[in-house]
Amino acid sequence: MEITEVRVTPVDEQKLKAYVSITFDNCFVIRDIKVINGNNGLFVSMPSKKKKDGTFKDTAHPLNNETRKMIEDRILKEYNDVLEKGTSV
Repeated sequence: MEITEVRVTPVDEQKLKAYVSITFDNCFVIRDIKVINGNNGLFVSMPSKKKKDGTFKDTAHPLNNETRKMIEDRILKEYNDVLEKGTSV
């Protein structure tokens, strides 16, 4: 599995820093991934849906730590590249 495209849309909010879409093997896309500025720095939040009880459940997520790290590293690299280019909001 290869990440073939990452699209970063920066936003100017206190905690939410960007929305991200990521494409795998030019044939599968996941949208509404978020870059969040948390207490310990930036992290990636997978798309989720609010349940009736008020909790959130991921609608798409990696099944192992290796894949999660690959996705997070690539998203944060692309996010930082966008900021360096001055295309942030």
